[in-house]
Amino acid sequence: MLVLALDTATPASTAALAEVTGQGMRGVAERRTVDPRAHGELLAPEIAAVLGEAGVRPADLGAIVAGIGPGPFTGLRVGLATAASMGQALGIPTYGVCSLDALGLAAGPGRVLAVTDARRREVYWATYADGHRTRDPDVARPADVMADVERAVGEGALRYSDVFGVPIDEVLLYPPGAALVSLAADRVRRGAPAEALTPLYLRRPDAVTPVARKPVLR
Repeated sequence: MLVLALDTATPASTAALAEVTGQGMRGVAERRTVDPRAHGELLAPEIAAVLGEAGVRPADLGAIVAGIGPGPFTGLRVGLATAASMGQALGIPTYGVCSLDALGLAAGPGRVLAVTDARRREVYWATYADGHRTRDPDVARPADVMADVERAVGEGALRYSDVFGVPIDEVLLYPPGAALVSLAADRVRRGAPAEALTPLYLRRPDAVTPVARKPVLR
Protein backbone atom coordinates (compact mmCIF):
# COMPACT_ATOMS: atom_id res chain seq x y z
CA MET A 1 0.00 0.00 0.00
CA LEU A 2 1.30 3.45 -0.90
CA VAL A 3 1.27 5.93 1.98
CA LEU A 4 1.82 9.68 1.80
CA ALA A 5 3.54 11.31 4.77
CA LEU A 6 3.33 15.04 5.51
CA ASP A 7 5.01 17.12 8.21
CA THR A 8 5.03 20.89 8.76
CA ALA A 9 5.73 20.91 12.50
CA THR A 10 9.23 22.38 12.07
CA PRO A 11 10.73 25.08 9.81
CA ALA A 12 10.82 22.36 7.15
CA SER A 13 7.93 21.33 4.92
CA THR A 14 8.16 17.60 4.15
CA ALA A 15 6.23 15.31 1.82
CA ALA A 16 7.23 11.67 1.40
CA LEU A 17 5.91 8.52 -0.18
CA ALA A 18 6.45 5.03 1.22
CA GLU A 19 5.18 1.56 0.47
CA VAL A 20 3.89 -0.48 3.40
CA THR A 21 3.69 -4.25 2.96
CA GLY A 22 2.86 -7.12 5.24
CA GLN A 23 6.55 -7.72 5.85
CA GLY A 24 7.92 -4.20 6.15
CA MET A 25 8.17 -0.79 4.55
CA ARG A 26 10.34 1.01 2.02
CA GLY A 27 10.73 4.68 1.26
CA VAL A 28 9.89 5.65 -2.31
CA ALA A 29 10.43 9.42 -2.56
CA GLU A 30 10.80 12.48 -0.35
CA ARG A 31 10.91 16.25 -0.76
CA ARG A 32 11.83 18.77 1.94
CA THR A 33 12.24 22.53 1.88
CA VAL A 34 13.29 24.61 4.87
CA ASP A 35 11.38 27.89 5.02
CA PRO A 36 9.33 28.53 8.18
CA ARG A 37 7.24 31.20 6.44
CA ALA A 38 6.22 29.26 3.35
CA HIS A 39 4.65 25.94 4.40
CA GLY A 40 1.42 26.82 2.62
CA GLU A 41 3.19 27.55 -0.66
CA LEU A 42 5.63 24.63 -0.55
CA LEU A 43 3.64 21.60 0.54
CA ALA A 44 1.39 21.12 -2.51
CA PRO A 45 4.30 21.24 -5.02
CA GLU A 46 6.24 18.78 -2.83
CA ILE A 47 3.31 16.37 -2.83
CA ALA A 48 3.07 16.63 -6.62
CA ALA A 49 6.83 16.05 -6.91
CA VAL A 50 6.93 12.84 -4.85
CA LEU A 51 3.90 11.42 -6.63
CA GLY A 52 5.43 12.33 -9.99
CA GLU A 53 8.77 10.77 -9.11
CA ALA A 54 7.01 7.51 -8.24
CA GLY A 55 4.77 7.69 -11.31
CA VAL A 56 1.57 7.44 -9.28
CA ARG A 57 -1.61 9.48 -8.87
CA PRO A 58 -3.36 10.62 -5.67
CA ALA A 59 -5.97 7.93 -6.36
CA ASP A 60 -3.24 5.28 -5.93
CA LEU A 61 -2.70 6.24 -2.28
CA GLY A 62 -4.01 3.95 0.44
CA ALA A 63 -3.47 6.16 3.50
CA ILE A 64 -1.99 9.46 4.66
CA VAL A 65 0.20 9.97 7.73
CA ALA A 66 0.69 13.44 9.21
CA GLY A 67 3.04 14.76 11.85
CA ILE A 68 0.82 16.33 14.53
CA GLY A 69 3.63 18.25 16.23
CA PRO A 70 4.45 19.65 18.62
CA GLY A 71 4.98 22.71 16.49
CA PRO A 72 4.04 26.37 16.03
CA PHE A 73 0.36 26.91 15.30
CA THR A 74 0.56 28.47 11.83
CA GLY A 75 2.92 26.00 10.19
CA LEU A 76 1.52 22.91 11.84
CA ARG A 77 -2.05 23.49 10.71
CA VAL A 78 -0.95 23.62 7.04
CA GLY A 79 0.13 19.98 7.04
CA LEU A 80 -2.81 18.77 9.10
CA ALA A 81 -5.40 20.60 7.03
CA THR A 82 -3.83 19.29 3.82
CA ALA A 83 -3.75 15.71 5.10
CA ALA A 84 -7.34 15.86 6.36
CA SER A 85 -8.71 17.37 3.15
CA MET A 86 -6.84 14.90 0.93
CA GLY A 87 -7.98 11.96 3.04
CA GLN A 88 -11.59 13.09 2.84
CA ALA A 89 -11.45 13.77 -0.90
CA LEU A 90 -9.77 10.43 -1.69
CA GLY A 91 -11.80 8.41 0.82
CA ILE A 92 -8.71 7.02 2.54
CA PRO A 93 -7.73 6.95 6.24
CA THR A 94 -5.49 9.54 7.86
CA TYR A 95 -3.27 8.80 10.85
CA GLY A 96 -1.42 11.19 13.15
CA VAL A 97 1.99 10.65 14.68
CA CYS A 98 4.13 12.79 16.96
CA SER A 99 6.77 14.58 14.90
CA LEU A 100 9.35 14.28 17.69
CA ASP A 101 8.74 10.51 17.74
CA ALA A 102 9.87 10.36 14.10
CA LEU A 103 13.15 12.00 15.06
CA GLY A 104 13.56 9.69 18.05
CA LEU A 105 12.87 6.60 15.95
CA ALA A 106 15.24 7.66 13.18
CA ALA A 107 17.98 8.35 15.75
CA GLY A 108 18.29 4.61 16.44
CA PRO A 109 19.99 3.00 19.44
CA GLY A 110 20.93 4.77 22.64
CA ARG A 111 19.53 7.52 24.85
CA VAL A 112 18.55 10.42 22.64
CA LEU A 113 17.11 13.90 23.09
CA ALA A 114 14.91 15.10 20.20
CA VAL A 115 14.56 18.87 19.99
CA THR A 116 12.78 21.25 17.62
CA ASP A 117 12.57 25.03 17.69
CA ALA A 118 9.46 26.39 19.42
CA ARG A 119 10.38 30.06 18.82
CA ARG A 120 10.29 32.60 21.67
CA ARG A 121 13.73 31.19 22.62
CA GLU A 122 12.07 27.91 23.62
CA VAL A 123 12.20 24.34 22.29
CA TYR A 124 9.90 21.35 21.99
CA TRP A 125 11.60 18.25 23.31
CA ALA A 126 11.21 14.61 24.31
CA THR A 127 13.61 11.79 25.18
CA TYR A 128 14.02 8.32 23.67
CA ALA A 129 15.77 5.05 24.40
CA ASP A 130 16.45 2.86 21.37
CA GLY A 131 13.76 4.71 19.45
CA HIS A 132 11.09 4.43 22.15
CA ARG A 133 9.85 7.54 23.92
CA THR A 134 10.82 7.78 27.59
CA ARG A 135 9.53 11.28 28.33
CA ASP A 136 6.50 12.92 26.76
CA PRO A 137 6.90 16.07 24.64
CA ASP A 138 7.20 19.35 26.47
CA VAL A 139 8.09 22.97 25.75
CA ALA A 140 10.76 24.80 27.71
CA ARG A 141 13.73 27.11 27.52
CA PRO A 142 16.82 25.17 26.39
CA ALA A 143 18.54 25.76 29.74
CA ASP A 144 15.58 24.18 31.55
CA VAL A 145 15.66 20.91 29.60
CA MET A 146 16.82 18.18 31.97
CA ALA A 147 17.65 14.95 30.18
CA ASP A 148 20.15 12.14 30.79
CA VAL A 149 21.05 11.38 27.18
CA GLU A 150 24.05 10.46 25.06
CA ARG A 151 23.30 12.71 22.09
CA ALA A 152 20.68 14.97 20.56
CA VAL A 153 18.89 15.27 17.22
CA GLY A 154 16.72 17.91 15.60
CA GLU A 155 17.25 21.45 14.36
CA GLY A 156 16.47 22.78 17.83
CA ALA A 157 19.34 20.75 19.26
CA LEU A 158 21.72 22.18 16.67
CA ARG A 159 20.55 25.72 17.27
CA TYR A 160 21.15 25.46 21.02
CA SER A 161 24.05 23.00 20.92
CA ASP A 162 26.11 25.14 23.31
CA VAL A 163 23.37 24.77 25.95
CA PHE A 164 22.74 21.01 25.77
CA GLY A 165 26.38 19.96 26.02
CA VAL A 166 26.01 16.60 24.24
CA PRO A 167 27.01 15.49 20.72
CA ILE A 168 24.56 16.73 18.08
CA ASP A 169 23.62 14.79 14.97
CA GLU A 170 23.91 17.53 12.34
CA VAL A 171 22.30 15.33 9.66
CA LEU A 172 19.09 14.31 11.42
CA LEU A 173 17.46 17.73 11.81
CA TYR A 174 13.87 17.19 10.62
CA PRO A 175 11.35 14.32 10.93
CA PRO A 176 12.08 11.85 8.08
CA GLY A 177 9.11 10.75 6.02
CA ALA A 178 9.99 7.07 6.32
CA ALA A 179 10.03 7.34 10.12
CA LEU A 180 6.62 9.05 10.10
CA VAL A 181 5.17 6.18 8.09
CA SER A 182 6.90 3.56 10.27
CA LEU A 183 5.14 4.94 13.34
CA ALA A 184 1.75 4.36 11.71
CA ALA A 185 2.62 1.20 9.75
CA ASP A 186 0.76 -1.18 12.08
CA ARG A 187 -2.40 0.91 11.77
CA VAL A 188 -2.00 0.99 7.99
CA ARG A 189 -1.57 -2.80 7.77
CA ARG A 190 -4.66 -3.62 9.79
CA GLY A 191 -6.78 -0.98 8.06
CA ALA A 192 -7.51 0.96 11.25
CA PRO A 193 -10.24 3.61 11.02
CA ALA A 194 -9.23 7.15 10.11
CA GLU A 195 -8.19 9.34 13.03
CA ALA A 196 -8.92 12.98 13.74
CA LEU A 197 -5.65 14.84 13.21
CA THR A 198 -5.52 16.72 16.50
CA PRO A 199 -2.54 19.10 16.63
CA LEU A 200 -0.13 18.89 19.54
CA TYR A 201 0.50 22.57 20.30
CA LEU A 202 1.63 22.41 23.97
CA ARG A 203 0.89 26.12 24.30
CA ARG A 204 -1.64 28.70 23.17
CA PRO A 205 -1.35 30.16 19.66
CA ASP A 206 0.19 33.62 19.27
CA ALA A 207 -2.93 34.99 17.58
CA VAL A 208 -6.07 35.12 19.71
CA THR A 209 -9.55 36.45 19.09
CA PRO A 210 -9.88 39.93 20.62
CA VAL A 211 -12.33 40.20 23.45
CA ALA A 212 -15.43 42.35 23.05
CA ARG A 213 -15.00 45.93 24.05
CA LYS A 214 -16.61 46.96 27.30
CA PRO A 215 -19.45 49.44 26.96
CA VAL A 216 -18.59 53.02 27.82
CA LEU A 217 -20.50 54.33 30.80
CA ARG A 218 -21.81 57.85 30.49
